[in-house]
Amino acid sequence: MNAASTQVSWTPVKWNLVNKMPLAALFVAVFLCSLAWSQTAPPAPPPTLLGNEACSSCHASIYQSYKNTVMARASGPATDGLIEGKFDDDISAVHYRVYRQDRHVWMSYERKGKNPLQGQRELRYYIGSGVKGRTYVFSVDKFFFEAPINWYAQEHRWNMTPAYAEVAEVPLNLPLFPSCLVCHTSSVQPPIAGTENEFSGQPFLDNGITCERCHGSSVVHSQNKGPILNPATLSPDRRDSICMECHFEGTVAIDQPGKRLSQFQPGDRISDYIHYFVLSSNAPPNPQSLSQFEALSLSECKRKSGDKMWCGSCHDPHSEPSPAQKASYYRSKCLACHGESFAARHHPEKQDCIGCHMPALPSKDVAHTEATDHRIRRYPKNPELTIRAPVQKLEIFPASDAGLATDRDYALGWQTLVERGMKGAAPQAEQYLKKAAAEYPNDAAILSALAFLEQRKGHMDQARPLYERALKLDPLDSGAANNLGTLEARSGHLQPAVRLWQQSFEREPYRSVIGMNLSLAFCVDGQVDVARRYLARALQFDPDSAKAKQLWTHLNADPAECKF
Repeated sequence: MNAASTQVSWTPVKWNLVNKMPLAALFVAVFLCSLAWSQTAPPAPPPTLLGNEACSSCHASIYQSYKNTVMARASGPATDGLIEGKFDDDISAVHYRVYRQDRHVWMSYERKGKNPLQGQRELRYYIGSGVKGRTYVFSVDKFFFEAPINWYAQEHRWNMTPAYAEVAEVPLNLPLFPSCLVCHTSSVQPPIAGTENEFSGQPFLDNGITCERCHGSSVVHSQNKGPILNPATLSPDRRDSICMECHFEGTVAIDQPGKRLSQFQPGDRISDYIHYFVLSSNAPPNPQSLSQFEALSLSECKRKSGDKMWCGSCHDPHSEPSPAQKASYYRSKCLACHGESFAARHHPEKQDCIGCHMPALPSKDVAHTEATDHRIRRYPKNPELTIRAPVQKLEIFPASDAGLATDRDYALGWQTLVERGMKGAAPQAEQYLKKAAAEYPNDAAILSALAFLEQRKGHMDQARPLYERALKLDPLDSGAANNLGTLEARSGHLQPAVRLWQQSFEREPYRSVIGMNLSLAFCVDGQVDVARRYLARALQFDPDSAKAKQLWTHLNADPAECKF
């Protein structure tokens, strides 16, 4: 079987397994799914927007200068942002190539030898301005994914995407989440209900960050019925919310009930949609792990200036100074506060303020962190403490939002850290999850997270009713359905497990482990053709899965072997 070119005509399959399956067969049939919990929220319809062109007739000069900014170039069709190239990944032994052919952009992948692999994906969009890096997006059956390779601009080379540099299998099932689109595109469309990356049409309608992302919808303004929104005239929290939307990540970010970041509109408070938290420490943070907004909050300039200082104090979002103009441009911003008299006695021979006080950071990846040190330190070259105390505290950011933090926020925040493997986070997660479950008895995300915690501890009887309650509140929660299916299978209840897996697999066919579970279950029941269909569907999205390919060999043996 050439897994890379597998095509499946997909229809749901009814479950016919007998109720009394031998327990031994059950254990053969079930390849336990990786546990995963997720927060879900109903997407909101996007507002009516007109795009940059609606502003061009009255603001021609701004329109022309803005087209050349990093924000305006943050995304677009792959054909417009193509960086051709090729490279060999030593870990997976795969040769990748990105190229243009017949007005289309393609990524091909090929491995020769004992474990051959060959295929290609058409790249639809690019994400990233290219200053730090660029990645691409492809789709399979209306599901959109990030390419497994990235262009690293500072190193001027192609390589595997961050976090997948050491994998031996080609990761072709990396979902493109709406949270990624929010900061790189405009007019983001909501995914199909119950999914994170399946779209009925284009995932976004406008390339890059449009005027309306900061100034609000231009529909009313274009009809001469009202002024456009000017961020500088807003209250500090609403003004800063516009910048925080894309220039702050924090340690964890918790969607508020029924809200998503993609619903945020200029003039809103971002804290009404999402709460950000950072981990406390007694040592100075590594600037390479900070986003611009957090780093600026740590600067002496910001602390002394208060709300007077914001991103717009130094940056004009409508234009960017040329390399030759940068030193004088940013020096003028410093002198706007410090004055000419200060400049006369403070290194008058040095005109480049940012070269000393905001040095460039040697970041070679494409992480969403600052490229220059926005802490604006007086002596940036002084050594900093590197010893950190054990981190045990989550704090909401900014500190002015302290009164908004809830037990629900802390519960989901600590649980996120548990999932990331942070030592010592589990007791905090359990403490807050139990408190939050009492305070929010009808919150599906809390119930699912608490069930996940109980399942990890082996408390199946406690986890089952929590998952069931979560699914009653949110029937489209694939994480809860998948995990409850695993729990049911372990308990010998394969029929309800299969029903749950089927529901989850319909919404997430790229989760190959679910497809393998279903394939094994149907094979044990004697429905080998159905088993092959489920596995072929999984391989369509994840063609280099060694476990899936091994199972495919078993299913096509004579007779078929229902084992793994």
